Amino acid sequence: MQNPFVRLSLALPLLALAACGSRAAPTPSYQAEMFSTGASPFAHNYDATSQETCEASRRALLSQGYVTTMPQPDTVDATKNFQPAADTHVVVSFHVVCTPGENASNTSIAYVNAVQDGYTLKKSDTSASVGLSVLGSLSLPIRSNSDSMVKISSETVPAGKFYDRFFSLVGHYLKTVPRSSPIPGENVSSQTLAPSLILNSPDLTPTPIVVQTPAASSAARAAVAASAANVVPVVNVAPAANVAPAASPAPAASAVSAASTTAATAATSSASAPVAASAATP
Repeated sequence: MQNPFVRLSLALPLLALAACGSRAAPTPSYQAEMFSTGASPFAHNYDATSQETCEASRRALLSQGYVTTMPQPDTVDATKNFQPAADTHVVVSFHVVCTPGENASNTSIAYVNAVQDGYTLKKSDTSASVGLSVLGSLSLPIRSNSDSMVKISSETVPAGKFYDRFFSLVGHYLKTVPRSSPIPGENVSSQTLAPSLILNSPDLTPTPIVVQTPAASSAARAAVAASAANVVPVVNVAPAANVAPAASPAPAASAVSAASTTAATAATSSASAPVAASAATP
């Protein structure tokens, strides 16, 4: 008769093999990705430009305590820290990409992705020994403990109400984002002029500057004209006996010099000298 303990020892390995065969292998996570052409739960359409959508996304994250990095025209990155327990730390990283819409020019699509990283506190023991030559092979162990945060998980936040609340908040801030529209106006055109046109243009031709020498005043010119009109021509007559020679009309010359002004004294005197000389000729 066979020992029952022997039969049991033979049956245990067979049962273990059967249990291993019946256990199904875990399904990989990437097999759940459908890559459907329908509406994405990680995207949302807005009636605004891509820059305005990113600005509204940045304000929405800042209002919820997220710390944003250097902003870009079409991307926004932000992080937020959580401490669920004393030895557990969680970091949520938010990433937003804004692209132009597919149909209208003033529309955009915001693609959102959030990753949650988990950290836990780990204690590590380190030991060392010191050998003393005086005492022989005696060694004294030295132990020290150090605490450090170790990353234990990293997971993309699944689609759901978390992203829906974010999209709703972005739509709220889109109503308050200052928008700018181009000012309609006429097109300004420029044309290069030929050198010959520039030289012949009346607007671009420089005006010559004429320097005139100072002339006699109008009063002096009028006095000279009046003295010339009052001069009586002299007729040469043969001298007769007991007839005295004609006297020179000195009063005419003195009247001319008296009528001239102080400003044109030199011009008047030079013009009246020849008239007096011609009147004195016999």
